[in-house]
This record gives sequence, C-alpha cells and structure tokens, in this order.
Amino acid sequence: MAATYARSLFWFRRDLRAFDNAALHAALLSSEQVFCVFVFDREILDALENKADRRVEFIWESIVELRESLGALGGELHVRYERARDAIPALAKSLGVDAVFTNHDFEPQAIVRDAKVRDALAKHNIAFETRKDHVIFERDEVLTQGGKFFSVFTPYKNAWLKKLEAFYVKPYPINTHRARFAKEPRAAEMPSLESMGFAPTNLREMKFPTGASGGAKLFAEFVERMDRYADTRDFPAVKGPSYLSTHLRFGTVSIRALAREAWTRWKEGSRGAEVWLSELVWRDFYVHILHHNPHVVNSAFKPDYDAIQWSTSETDFAAWCEGKTGYPIVDAAMRQLNQTGYMHNRLRMVAASFLIKDLLIDWRWGERYFAEKLNDFDLSANNGGWQWAASSGCDAQPYFRIFNPISQSEKFDTEGKFIRKYVPEVAMLSNKDIHAPWLTSLVEQRARNFTPGRDYPLPIVDHAKARERTLYEYKRAVKSEPNL
Repeated sequence: MAATYARSLFWFRRDLRAFDNAALHAALLSSEQVFCVFVFDREILDALENKADRRVEFIWESIVELRESLGALGGELHVRYERARDAIPALAKSLGVDAVFTNHDFEPQAIVRDAKVRDALAKHNIAFETRKDHVIFERDEVLTQGGKFFSVFTPYKNAWLKKLEAFYVKPYPINTHRARFAKEPRAAEMPSLESMGFAPTNLREMKFPTGASGGAKLFAEFVERMDRYADTRDFPAVKGPSYLSTHLRFGTVSIRALAREAWTRWKEGSRGAEVWLSELVWRDFYVHILHHNPHVVNSAFKPDYDAIQWSTSETDFAAWCEGKTGYPIVDAAMRQLNQTGYMHNRLRMVAASFLIKDLLIDWRWGERYFAEKLNDFDLSANNGGWQWAASSGCDAQPYFRIFNPISQSEKFDTEGKFIRKYVPEVAMLSNKDIHAPWLTSLVEQRARNFTPGRDYPLPIVDHAKARERTLYEYKRAVKSEPNL
C-alpha cells in the first residue's frame, strides 16, 4: 500500500505497547516515516495532590520499557512533560509531519483536549487521525434494534457476543512495518519522576509487574487458571482474579488478545473463560454508557436518585477511608486499597455498599476516593461500579438489596485469611468471631486477650438500623423503583 503521508507522529496515551496497536499500525501503514511521542500531561499530573502516586510511577516504568521496545524496532520515543494540548501541535510542527495518529480516548476531559489539539493542528494543515484500540466495541457499534443505546447489561452482552467475530479481535502487526520508524532527530532523555515533582512509591517493593512485559507475564499466568475463574473470583484470599486491570487501563496489554483468548476458551467449553469474557463485556458496557450519557460523570444515571438526602458526616467518611469502621471485611478492603492501590472486585462492591447504604454517604464521595487511590482507576468503570452500588446507575441492583457486611465476610472470607492479613488487630480471634468481633463472648475475649473498642473499633453503625434508615431515605426520594 502506498504511503499517504511522508511523515507522521504517533501519540501514545492509553496504549503503552509497541505491538498490536491499532493507531500505531495505521500510522506505519500510511506513512513513509513515523515519529513517536508520549506526554506526561501537566494538565492531569499537576492536579494530583498526592505526589507519591503509584499510577504515575507505573506509567513512568512502562515508558522506560516502551522506549527500549521502540529502540529494538529501530524507532525513538520523544517524552515530554508539558500540557499535551500544547506539546503535540508544537512537536508535530517542529518535526514537519503531515499527520498525528493516536487511539481514541473517550473520557470527557480527553475529548475536550483532543478537540483543541485537532484545531491547533488544522491551522498548520496537519491531519489528526484516531483509531479504536482500548475496547472491542465502542460508541455506536452495539445498539438496540431501534438504534438506541443499551441501558441493561444482559441485552447489551447478548448483542455484543452476537456481533463478535474474528475480525474484531485480530492483532494489528507492528514489527512487519518497523522499517518506517523514524530514527532522527534523536529523542532527549525522558524526565525523571523527581523532576516532575513525584516521589517513588512502594510499587517496586510490592513487585508489581509494569510495562508490556509485566502485562504479558500476568496474562500468561492467568491463562493457566482462567478455567477456574468462575469458582475463585469472589474470594479475596484466593488467587482468582487476573490482576490485569491496571495493564488494561494503561494499554500495556491488548484487549483484543485478552478477549480472543477468553472467546476461544469459552467456545471450547470453559465456564471460567465465559465468566471472565463477561467482565470484559462489562468494561465495554460502561464505556458505552459514558459515551451516550456523559451526565453520569457528575449526576445519577436515574435522575430520581439525586433527590436522596445524604449524610455529610466527615467522621464516618474518614473511618471508612482509613479502614476503621469496626466491620473487619470492610476495613480489610479499605486497607488493601490504601496500602497497595488495589482492591478485590467483590470487596469493591462490599465497601461501596457499606459507604452508601450503611453510612448513607453520597456515592460520589466514594467514587472520588477510589479515583485517587486505585491503580486501575478508569472513569467509566469506576463511575459505573459506584452507581451500580448506589442503585442509581443503569442495570444497577435494586435499592432494597443491601449487602450485609457480616454475611459477606462469612461467605467470601470464611476462615478470615484476608481479614487477618490487613486487620491484624483481630487476627487472634476464631474463624467464627473474626467477622463480627464485638459479638465475641467474654470467655473468648479473656482467652484471646481481646477487648472490643480497645483493641479494635466498635462498629460505627448498626447494620440493621442503618438498613432501615437507608430504605426510608430511598423510598422517600425514589419514585421509579418498586417499594418493599
């Protein structure tokens, strides 16, 4: 195929890999020379209050590896620490390119940024070309028969699976077009974390695998146990999840490769692969919802739910954030998040339900806290998950279904292994008492040298009473759901 452009610039963003990359493949296919750039966007980074952010370090480590990968292919990676909306047009002009290629970013802030970049490039007659890479289906690719967006997951999933075919999960080869990577001008040294105002975190201490090599390692390891996923995914003390969410967020793995493997195994009869593929469909579903309903970023998907009278207790919220609610499974989940930047998916639901429906605190408070702490923070998935827990989102659980933190703990951490890891104050309690320490008998308290309220907080709220309060507030505000 004859090249359309003499020179192009490829802009890495949520796709930090030099393989199976849709827009990079398109740039190489249609250009005689392709330059590459990544921007540590000050518009995003300067707004982060925590300057020891694991996500920034994950990106930095992944960019180091990406530079090496591009070097092995004969290319270079320019790295900037500026506002992307300024850096991209300036670099494109200085390199004399005819086009800038990048993959879609569907978040509202990114859409505004890209519009400004497109306008700035157009002033210099530089094209701005984008491709789909972060999801399997986006925007209007999966719609109802009436041409509208789906608001219920199962019909969306059925339509998604019906549309899926080999074409949508095929890889985009990079190596075969490596001769088109531009080798000059030589890229400057990339900025250090410190020069950008960030400090190292415990990422290396946790031995968290970064970059495309880390993603490949985790994926290969998960493939060995994917068939057991359906049976193990809900138990936080068991190695059940894929642990690929951060790599999916930053594109150090290919969503097509993951979906292709799950789809193939499902067709061979793997129940675990079927359930995991459904999780990947949920990811696309929340992107679908955000695209068609951008108001969900700040408001409830179902307007009635914005009428709920929420508690504004800073004390209760702080106890939740710090893992000091007196409910061990909730506290263990929050401490895992604070210490590692990760929280098990089952526990995300439990912790969110507790904040919203036990403490009656606005889901947006919890959403913001997760956005600050999660290594895998993704706006559409985080918002979708919180609105699901609050019953205000699309296809959410009915508001009268409220997780009981004690029974959730007993069911999914029966032996208290996960609790003991993150809440050592109750580690000496029996498997029976560890789920509700305040109910431990006096005989057991003496035998274990444990006193509720002294060694571990008493519950900040009574679940049964909190449930009744929540039901009252929801019934008062919400008219679109059936009453009990």
